[in-house]
Amino acid sequence: MREKEYRYASAAHNGLLFLRGVPGVAFGDRVSIRDQRGQKRNGQVILSSDELVMVQILEGTDDLSLDDTWVRFLEAPFEMPLSPDILGRVFNGIGEPRDDRPPIVSRLRRNVNGQPINPIARAYPREFIQTGISAIDGLNSLVRGQKLPIFSGSGLPHNKLAAQIVRQSKLLGEESRFVVVFAAMGVSYADAQFFREDFESNGVVMFTNLADDPPIERLILPRTAMTAAEYLAFDLDLHVLVVLTDMTYYAEALREVATAKGDVPTRKGYPGYLYSDLAEIYERAGRVRERHGSITMVPVVSMPSDDITHPIPDLTGYITEGQIVLSRELNNQDLYPPVNIPPSLSRLMKDGIGKDDTREDHPRV
Repeated sequence: MREKEYRYASAAHNGLLFLRGVPGVAFGDRVSIRDQRGQKRNGQVILSSDELVMVQILEGTDDLSLDDTWVRFLEAPFEMPLSPDILGRVFNGIGEPRDDRPPIVSRLRRNVNGQPINPIARAYPREFIQTGISAIDGLNSLVRGQKLPIFSGSGLPHNKLAAQIVRQSKLLGEESRFVVVFAAMGVSYADAQFFREDFESNGVVMFTNLADDPPIERLILPRTAMTAAEYLAFDLDLHVLVVLTDMTYYAEALREVATAKGDVPTRKGYPGYLYSDLAEIYERAGRVRERHGSITMVPVVSMPSDDITHPIPDLTGYITEGQIVLSRELNNQDLYPPVNIPPSLSRLMKDGIGKDDTREDHPRV
């Protein structure tokens, strides 16, 4: 790998670093920045042309002296080392350990952006996954390979519900082959600590980005989590449940970076490629023919102002196979979980319930 190193960036603001006259730099390449104090910062190329290269810096551009900054282009995307040792570990958004334990040492490293699943190679989602939540198991059943989001609102117990799903979910008859990847974006320290203590003994692979961590890291975190899930599912033949919370924080970070780049805004200021960007993440879930493993996804989306027509839940609904909707009215009545049954739906429920999966009378009930 031939690396390029440059000095004297032309400008820096809002977590973005600009360089001119840097040829041969590819979009998505990883960047290493050494500031005036000799400290290392991580970055990624988000715009590349013959005239200008734009780098998003995960640790931000605060106190960065342009005259004393060295920028090294590594000519490689963000990659994550993968081995069975990732089970039970806690990582940050770029796959670095966050649990005071040694880093993962492995010859196997994969691009966090992954590869799309060939539509012809996809297998139809089937087989019931038991979450232990009666409103989901009985009325909006989750099946292996499905994408079933939770639509919530500010202050509703979606994190508590997500944690309960992580603790209780299992494949009937295949418990030993079932694992969970949990990714939290923009959460408070208290929530992150709650998740960590809750999952400590469950072997969950956990990725966290705190509210005061770099927002740009949130754009990489779900991709890193999906890379770990793909390894567990398609290399180790495990059945993987991926829980992502909260995709609204992800979309807001995307809007922030898009605005800084000068992209043309559309609905609510989000970039026009929000749909395709979300699809890049959601569509990495599923089943593949002739592979025993699978990836099932439960993303959490908090709806701004409880508006289900907001761009984030709206576009999520187009990509996924149903939704679990939480109700503020039910929550105010101290009902838990406050699942609003009429607007909730699992489009693939019929393929995972019945005589051979749950109970013969389940569809009628």
